Amino acid sequence: MKKSIYSWFMILLGCAITAVGFVFFINPYGIVPGGVYGASIVLQHIFPSIQVGTFGYILDIPLLTLSVLLLGAKIGSRTIVAALTTPFIMNAIEWVAYPDKAALQALDPSRLLGGILDLSDHLIIATVIGAAIIGFGCGLIVRQQATSGGSDIVAMILQKYCHLRFSRAIMLVDGVVVLFGLIVIGFGVGSNTTDSSEPTIYLSLYSLAAIFVTSRVLAFVINGPKNDKLMFVISEKHLADLREYIIKDLDRTATYIKSSGLYTGHDKEMLFLVVSYKEVENLKLKIKQADPSAFVVVTDAYDTYGEGWKPLPSSKNDLNPE
Repeated sequence: MKKSIYSWFMILLGCAITAVGFVFFINPYGIVPGGVYGASIVLQHIFPSIQVGTFGYILDIPLLTLSVLLLGAKIGSRTIVAALTTPFIMNAIEWVAYPDKAALQALDPSRLLGGILDLSDHLIIATVIGAAIIGFGCGLIVRQQATSGGSDIVAMILQKYCHLRFSRAIMLVDGVVVLFGLIVIGFGVGSNTTDSSEPTIYLSLYSLAAIFVTSRVLAFVINGPKNDKLMFVISEKHLADLREYIIKDLDRTATYIKSSGLYTGHDKEMLFLVVSYKEVENLKLKIKQADPSAFVVVTDAYDTYGEGWKPLPSSKNDLNPE
């Protein structure tokens, strides 16, 4: 029960964080970070009387149906909650953040929270901060085997059936939305023109930067920093002190492999273990104390599963952003 409550809490928290990123840093500047909400921003420039979150509802309905049919009931039910909650929070924040309906329809950043967050002259800051917040919020949602709807659903379908990495599938789908934004906003097709000191076509470049930042933050939140290290220690000695240090001080284990030198033919022992990058330096010092002539290889561990590390995927439908 506690695990289920925590999971749902993280989904709702991710929805709120995602909505904040859009409302305060993305929507007011016409930046299109892909996905349903990126497409909603573009449509809002064509139909300014409709809120971005409302377009999110309209576009999510067919995608939510696909998620239930193609991704299963568990992912589908959680995605439905996330997809319905995010635009609701987005609309609610917009009604509070803007002083009147005219400012809301124009998404006027100079009137957002009284102008204290107006970043019209600092679009790169708005892009990076907004994309990072959205990536973090979406990452919290995806960690709970859900999606925020939209391009997340398409990306999960591409991952399942086309075997693409989740973050790459996100970039592919979002790239199509950015092209849509380039036509509508960049070339001025939309009626709701963004007030910017730079040419509006530059917004497409900011949008591409937003997609990249969002995908990187999303992958980091789901996978972690990926800084584990794989070590091979080969020695002609027994290395009892080193074994004790690994087990008792590092609280880890290792695999002992009997081996022999190809040139000398002498018996050797090889220890194979995975440690965090913070543990590498102290471990190298211990190896030198145990056997100064030991042969040591340290390399990156792309992913580590098992006791003390990440659990193995429970099904082929589990997310694999990287």
